[in-house]
Amino acid sequence: MRRTALAALCLAAAATAGLTTGCLPGQDTADSKPKGPFAGLSGGEIAERAFKATTGASSVRMKGRIADDESKGTIDIDLALDRKGRCAGTMSMDGQGKADLIRTGSTVYMKYDEAFLRAQSEGESKADTDAAVAMLAGKWTRMSVKGQDAKDIASFCDLDSVLGDVSDEDTAGTARGKSTRVDGTPAITLHEKDGKDSYTAYVATEGTPYLLRIDSTSGAVEPEHLTFGDYGRPVPAKKPAGKIIDLDALGG
Repeated sequence: MRRTALAALCLAAAATAGLTTGCLPGQDTADSKPKGPFAGLSGGEIAERAFKATTGASSVRMKGRIADDESKGTIDIDLALDRKGRCAGTMSMDGQGKADLIRTGSTVYMKYDEAFLRAQSEGESKADTDAAVAMLAGKWTRMSVKGQDAKDIASFCDLDSVLGDVSDEDTAGTARGKSTRVDGTPAITLHEKDGKDSYTAYVATEGTPYLLRIDSTSGAVEPEHLTFGDYGRPVPAKKPAGKIIDLDALGG
């Protein structure tokens, strides 16, 4: 059975990093007199236009909190990425510390703070954890995108991998909702149900019909969201200045 379009997008935006999303349920009702650029269009037709525009973008910034299916925790991301595999931003696991991330060319650069390193060292000895913190906290590291440890991160930095072929998914069950605004931008809401999962998307009604936000909820999973913006803007992915620790050399 094919997934609905909103479910596919919510999952695709996270699956490359091993994530599964759940988001906010929508409370809107459909406009009684549809108007604006989508006048007379069904929810499915609006969704098709939104997904075509969104998946055709050269770059985008994604920001939000998503559930990590593997760890059963949450990941906060703020990441700009493009079709050339470049990305720049931050991530945090369960709100414990922060890691800065840059990918440019064939290299992934990361910088972790102490709280992030300690949280990710669960199960390690205190001595090993302290040694890792002393060596890495607050310092830029680098890994080749061909290395095993960098593969998942490298693929998550590729817009083609993240969005995939979402536009080919089923939009028949998409219902249009009411007009609203997302960070000041006029938008229309779309709603879908996929089993026990509920999804609400917000599509721009001025300019290109880009997806602005997607919210979902899934059973007992905490409601979460992803916002999309800065379409077409250059990704600020540059090699960090100063000394960089080569993790591949350390592992070798």
